[in-house]
Amino acid sequence: MTLDDLRVFVAVCRAGSLSAVARDLDCTQSAVSQHVKRLERETGISLVERHPRGVVPTQAGRLLQAAAADGIAGLDLALRRLSDLVRGDAGSVRVTTGATSVRHFMSEAVVAFRRRFPQASLEFQTETSSRSCFDALASHDLDLAWITIGGTVRGIEQRPVMDLPWVLAVRSDDPLASRSRIEPEDLASIRHIRLPENSTSRAHLDDAFAALGVRVTSDTGVADWDTAILLAELGLGHAVVPALPGWRGPGHRGLRFVPVPALPPLSTGWAVRRWDALAPLARAFADSVVESCARLT
Repeated sequence: MTLDDLRVFVAVCRAGSLSAVARDLDCTQSAVSQHVKRLERETGISLVERHPRGVVPTQAGRLLQAAAADGIAGLDLALRRLSDLVRGDAGSVRVTTGATSVRHFMSEAVVAFRRRFPQASLEFQTETSSRSCFDALASHDLDLAWITIGGTVRGIEQRPVMDLPWVLAVRSDDPLASRSRIEPEDLASIRHIRLPENSTSRAHLDDAFAALGVRVTSDTGVADWDTAILLAELGLGHAVVPALPGWRGPGHRGLRFVPVPALPPLSTGWAVRRWDALAPLARAFADSVVESCARLT
């Protein structure tokens, strides 16, 4: 049993496909299968079930996957810490987040961090949802994930940074644009621009609508908040979105953001594997973002 065997096995369990892992690793499907078979021979038990559309871990496989994933994440983290100790201020910080989060929450912090640590490497990996950010953080050599706070994720620590109130984005000539606030009963008449079903913010919003007894109609869907706001500005519907710092200011004269105070705020912030094991450079960047966000509130 080797570390490579365990890495490949964990990747197979996450992907549910031998061929997908083979493509990612630029090797043959047979080579991937050999890693799994070697583990099965050494453990004496079947670890995956093979189906026409892929593979799923058995009960024994899930036990090994959980233990191996934790061990690999801890080892990768330790190796990164050792590397950063050697490199000092010339180390690296790797962040995973949504496509628009850097502009909304981190632009000032990125500039400040670069001035403070000019030799450091700052890398961003884009994901489409908080769930995929969690998965990337657990399975890749990453330091930080900027996510929508929600639920308990095994092996991940979350720290809220900002609470974002919800607003209704509408064209300035829309009848609702003149309101000082939007009430729950007003939402029943909007043409809702819906967020992706797999997003945490969509789940929060759906739960809030259900708690208020609100049913909205929708004929338009988008992948992110920015696109929803732009479509609202074009008059294609109404977007219920968090009050994003990057959209404040006079740059969009044809757009109005009307508060929806009945909806509970959306919490966003950092996720890491272990705060006490975070590399000094990564902690410095995380703290810089927290300080920057505090000035935006």
